[in-house]
Amino acid sequence: MSKLGVENKFIDVSDYGRPVANIIAEALTNTRVTAIHITLLFGVSGILAIVYMLKSQFWLAGFFLILKSILDAADGQLARIKNEPSYTGRYLDSIFDSLLNFALIISIAVFTGTNTWLALLAFICMQTQGTVYNYYHVIFRHHTAGEITSQIFEDEVPTAYPGERQVHVNVLYWLFRVLYKAFDKLVYTIDPRASIQTECPKWFMFLVSFYGLGFQLLIIAVFMAAGWIGMIIPFFIGYSILIPVFVGIRRVYLR
Repeated sequence: MSKLGVENKFIDVSDYGRPVANIIAEALTNTRVTAIHITLLFGVSGILAIVYMLKSQFWLAGFFLILKSILDAADGQLARIKNEPSYTGRYLDSIFDSLLNFALIISIAVFTGTNTWLALLAFICMQTQGTVYNYYHVIFRHHTAGEITSQIFEDEVPTAYPGERQVHVNVLYWLFRVLYKAFDKLVYTIDPRASIQTECPKWFMFLVSFYGLGFQLLIIAVFMAAGWIGMIIPFFIGYSILIPVFVGIRRVYLR
């Protein structure tokens, strides 16, 4: 099972962990392990990446960043295999992503002696890039009959699925909105007509996937392994130059 039908799949460079994630999900299908358990585990993996980075064990830090990406794909895959959609899991996943990204960037700034304001700018850039990817990806899924647990506009609390408590969904939704509302509004303001576009080819989604969180973490892992940790923060600030490029392509060629 996948977020997209076979005919609508595209090369997603941010989803490189999918083959291993599928193996993990299949192995856990007939167990009591749930998708939320995997989400909690990828949170632990992200924390371990930060701990090993601060200990200058960059290869191990990179390993746990890649493992986080794999587990990040495995939780949703397990939920789909078990037919257990969950807004609790969906929001918890995104909340962990945001908090871990922030902790990672700040930790890198502390380790390298980088100015805190530059670190905050890098975090904002990184989150905006990820939001660009998610915005177009969710639109693509909705227009191609793909998985729709994530909405294009998440501006109201959804009704809990059977098996989850509404109070948990309510709390996690509002925390999700606190962390992502500004980024969602920014990206929508930049390209408001994308949600009603009639065409979104696979080649465009391939390009946008270079902004996916999985690829961002891969970049960080590679920079760490190469001994370029001091370049991570300036890289993500400069990497935002592609935002107007992607939006311009969408506006000019995909109307």
